[in-house]
Amino acid sequence: MVTAVPSPSLRAPARPRFPAVRHLGPNWYGSVMGTAAVGSAGGALPVHVPGLRTVCTAVWCLSLALLAVLLAARALHWVHHRDQARAHLLDPAAAPFYGCLAMALLAVGGGALSVGRDWIGASPALALDAVLFTAGTAVGLVAAVAVPYLMAVHHRIEPHQATPVWLLPVVAPMVSAALGPALVAHLPAGQARQTLLLGCVAMFGLSLLATLALLPLVLGRLLIAGPLPLALTPTLFLVLGPLGQSTTAAGAFADAAPGALPASYGSAFTAFAVLYGVPVMGFAVLWFAFAAAQVVRAGRRGMGFAMTWWSFTFPVGTCVTGASALARHTHLAVYEGLAVALYAVLVVAWAAAAVHTARGLVSGALLAAPRPAPAEPRPARARTTSGAVR
Repeated sequence: MVTAVPSPSLRAPARPRFPAVRHLGPNWYGSVMGTAAVGSAGGALPVHVPGLRTVCTAVWCLSLALLAVLLAARALHWVHHRDQARAHLLDPAAAPFYGCLAMALLAVGGGALSVGRDWIGASPALALDAVLFTAGTAVGLVAAVAVPYLMAVHHRIEPHQATPVWLLPVVAPMVSAALGPALVAHLPAGQARQTLLLGCVAMFGLSLLATLALLPLVLGRLLIAGPLPLALTPTLFLVLGPLGQSTTAAGAFADAAPGALPASYGSAFTAFAVLYGVPVMGFAVLWFAFAAAQVVRAGRRGMGFAMTWWSFTFPVGTCVTGASALARHTHLAVYEGLAVALYAVLVVAWAAAAVHTARGLVSGALLAAPRPAPAEPRPARARTTSGAVR
């Protein structure tokens, strides 16, 4: 008796390994960025709060652990779910989040040198920061070129699809610009220090000009096409990232220049830190109010939790460090107060995002296949005989 062997085409498809990480996208690095921001921003505050530095160090350790776990999970995603990984790259809504990998590496590395050294030691902290800064800068520069290239050549994008998420790849070099100066003093005097510092200045310009090119598209989309879908409304806070981070970078240049560049350049960078930072932080406060009003509106219309809530954390953290830099260089109490107030917002936002993320992981909802978010209908408008819209 001969047993028939089923045709290969009739066999059930093999079950993919590690199904839990199939839909684990690069946006998850936002949780690492937000957690690291709580530690680094708290350590940079211009006021002393008893016990705060210890808490910040503990939070930084949590960010380091999250980074290690997420890197491993994303590696499994790429090995066992390459079709989904390629789909993320070809999705204009997901591809910009690849900039978050670079910023997560940089944020954890910078936190090692600012607060992590209290627990792991100065030398290990320096080594960790050097490795993560190098890797994060390389990934960030690649993302700043590759993601816009994909968007221009392979993606099919309509004007109404513009969102602040587009800023993520080009903001990554600004994070390098802000955190690199802390390593300058650890290099040999002369060419090495000057090269790193001026390289950070170059990345500052790269990121700033790219942001200035993209930001009008985002604002124009809001004015012409109306509010973002409810789930994407928190991403409005991403605009604060390049604003706060560039102010932080300008202050870091002023701090590092005296030991790396001639005295005249040091004075110029000190003046630039104030002349650039004050108006930019002014616009950041304006955008904070605008974005917060949009979030309140979305909340009243039923906005639920999504991973976009992590947009409330890292960008606000950059404004904390930016205000702290201005407080350091202007000695004005108003910037000290601004830094403390923004840090309080950061802590509350981080706690809310972390609790909801933990619940979503336990329930499995956050690792399930995503469902498209319905766009909010625009209110009906009537046109008068004069042509005005009301």
